[in-house]
Amino acid sequence: MLTKVKARKILKNQVQLIAYADRLAGDLKQLNALLGGPLERVFGGVHLLPFFVPIDGADAGFDPIDHTKVDPRLGDWGDVRALGEEIEVMADLIVNHVSSDSPQFRDFQENGADSPFAGMFLTYDRVFPVGAREQDLLRIYRPRPGLPFTSITLESGEKRLLWTTFTPQQVDIDVQHPQGRAYLSAILDRFQSSGIRMVRLDAVGYAIKKAGTSCFMIPDTYRFIESLASEAHALGIEVLVEIHSHYLQQLEIARRVDWVYDFALPPLVLHSLFSRDSRALGHWLRARPNNAVTVLDTHDGVGVIDVGAGREGEPGLLTPHEIAKLVEAIHSRSGGQSRLATGAAANNLDLYQVNCTFYDAVGRRGNEYLVARAIQFFVPGIPQVYYVGLLAGTNDMELLGRTKVGRDINRHYYTSSEIQDALGNPVVRNLLDLIRLRNSHPSFAGQAHVETPSEHTLMITWRLDAHWARLEVDFSAPRALVTFSKARGEEEEETAIGKWDLCASGTLRS
Repeated sequence: MLTKVKARKILKNQVQLIAYADRLAGDLKQLNALLGGPLERVFGGVHLLPFFVPIDGADAGFDPIDHTKVDPRLGDWGDVRALGEEIEVMADLIVNHVSSDSPQFRDFQENGADSPFAGMFLTYDRVFPVGAREQDLLRIYRPRPGLPFTSITLESGEKRLLWTTFTPQQVDIDVQHPQGRAYLSAILDRFQSSGIRMVRLDAVGYAIKKAGTSCFMIPDTYRFIESLASEAHALGIEVLVEIHSHYLQQLEIARRVDWVYDFALPPLVLHSLFSRDSRALGHWLRARPNNAVTVLDTHDGVGVIDVGAGREGEPGLLTPHEIAKLVEAIHSRSGGQSRLATGAAANNLDLYQVNCTFYDAVGRRGNEYLVARAIQFFVPGIPQVYYVGLLAGTNDMELLGRTKVGRDINRHYYTSSEIQDALGNPVVRNLLDLIRLRNSHPSFAGQAHVETPSEHTLMITWRLDAHWARLEVDFSAPRALVTFSKARGEEEEETAIGKWDLCASGTLRS
């Protein structure tokens, strides 16, 4: 029987930022200055996307050559520590793989079985020592087309078949081998000494491979996550697990970990806005786990697997027809730009994502964008806002055209003048007001109650003692009303109620 990993609740109950240091601010020092200047007291923490050597590899830092070194173009570990003294920092522990240019892998290529790192890399024969049947290979789950293997030739001329779940440049680690586990432990030690309070276990669902299984979130994977989380807890580090899967599996994962992403929220919010129907969203909000990090956008695309049917035919939160309409609506509202960045149209293909900024996904309609953010902030959990979404960023077609990487459409490199201009955008100013309300109102430390009074409406009410805050959404408009109790001594109406109307103009109107 597996035991649940006890949540340590280090994570501050405030909105967090998700950002690449170089793409938002230039480097770590400038990011610290931005968070201590124009964005002072806006965020309770920052998920610092990969800042390791190198930040510009085959997968935007998710293919580290050296996971224990900061890319010198961004700064050093002292800069990470300085940032952590001002704001809580989350970093990625890239569990499943390492770069094929890493010193460990190069040593293995040069010396083969004599390499001290030979056991660190997962070979085909370690999982299938007597070979695999066709059905064994077809059962393997991979988020991209084809089988997860790459053939390499060692310097001796010997050929080996390696597991490469994502790309040939990202070589899978044997996390059950002492050398693989020592590699991960060294990274955790480096994080702990640099003041990192939380780690995101990237691609951990693929970490354990076992013959005769899907090699994705199998029972052995849960045991591995439990062990790795216990090691992190001993260092004072909290754990967020990153898994895209059927919602029933997400519910099971949430029972066993500190925090899990609510990846079903973005497509369900978009579905409600497009269809004017709140029923699927309301059903999920009543069933979902509360130990969730809520997102609308991340460095990846808008996922659809999280609301789709399971691999064994379990019904999803949306029907296949509803998902098809959702995807087409995103393509239509983005003027066809998301279609150019999704599926076979772009490299780094992920089968379950639509690549688009969230602001473009709603057709740059300020009111719908703010309604979506208000829902995110009222849903129980810890909200995270991606840096492009924070600035109501639009699709970067120039970067997409240059790199041919679909997800780069939503990974813009901002200049300081672009940030300044974006902070003057009324939609962004109103988003910042919503963030400040979510961070400061006492009711969000209490209990939430979700209602769907009709198929077009949603109501979420938070209460703590005499404090309360309420979101009422009418998807038929679409429109939202935010009302909340006000503390004595504030400038207030006789009713001591604050009221913001997210109306068609896209402004917060009191």
